[in-house]
Amino acid sequence: MLRRLRKYGGGARGVVTLMTSSAPLVIVGGLLYAGLFVKAEAVVQKVEPPAIERRDSFYAVAAPDERVVWAVGSGGKIVRSEDGGQSWVRQASGTDVNLQGIAAWDEQGAIAVGNDGVVVVTADAGRNWTRAEIPASSNPNKLFRVRIANGAAWAVGEFGALLRSDDRGVTWARALPEKDRAWNDIAFVGDAGWLVGEFGALMKSSDGGANWEPAATPNKVSLMGVAFRDAQHGVAVGLTGALLVTADGGASWQQVPAFTREHFYSVMWDEGRWLAVGDKGVMATAQADAGQWQLGRVAEGDVSWRTQVARAGSRYFLAGSNLAVLDDGALRVAGHQRM
Repeated sequence: MLRRLRKYGGGARGVVTLMTSSAPLVIVGGLLYAGLFVKAEAVVQKVEPPAIERRDSFYAVAAPDERVVWAVGSGGKIVRSEDGGQSWVRQASGTDVNLQGIAAWDEQGAIAVGNDGVVVVTADAGRNWTRAEIPASSNPNKLFRVRIANGAAWAVGEFGALLRSDDRGVTWARALPEKDRAWNDIAFVGDAGWLVGEFGALMKSSDGGANWEPAATPNKVSLMGVAFRDAQHGVAVGLTGALLVTADGGASWQQVPAFTREHFYSVMWDEGRWLAVGDKGVMATAQADAGQWQLGRVAEGDVSWRTQVARAGSRYFLAGSNLAVLDDGALRVAGHQRM
């Protein structure tokens, strides 16, 4: 027995030597097995882009209450805030065309319109947006604005597009025949309605939009926005600083002497004053009689173009070359710092 142990290297020492000498083979075999049969799984972390990016332009805003705000813009983008503009969430619109206008019934229901006759509607706070069909046309169907009045939705756009929906945007019908002229905005106070468009065109309705009659204006500059504070007093704004006022329900209009050449794109009645916004950050305001206007800027140093302004509580939301919130005199561009 002793001879056998010596033959194999001295018992336990020989066993250890044998195991040590075979270890490299075991390691190599394990690595070979792993290389042939064990497949590594790549771990890819998806990085979600921010809801609002620097390249985004926004063309319209809607604020159904103090906290909830929607904005729409380039590339079919729709964003929503539920905290008064402090944070924003992107919603899937189902389209990649520019969305030009939005109007909200309440915090759950809204309608957005845009290029190529696109109309999308939501009834669940924007979790789902669905496409609505508009009347067929052989003309371009770019839609610029959508407004809600007297339980109906109205959309305006190219080639005389004036569309009406009585079922919260699900179906639409033409309220005027097509014509080679664009309508840019619409406003209602009760049954009285007004349309403004290219080359100073203006029409009025006294029966809730069932019939429309042309009204004369003192210029041929395209009008981009219109608002009324009651059935008699209104303001229309347009290109090259155009400002028109009426005190007789739109039967006649007077032109305010030009004090800027910058374009105005939107006007609103803001609880005691008129407020108009446009190119290069310009903002014009006037008291209720719209007799004397003051020209200023949305904020010091701001030269962004603005296509619409909406108020929610004490804040103003501005669409245009960016999406901005004006709060107590301080302008904050969504996704950026205060100006």
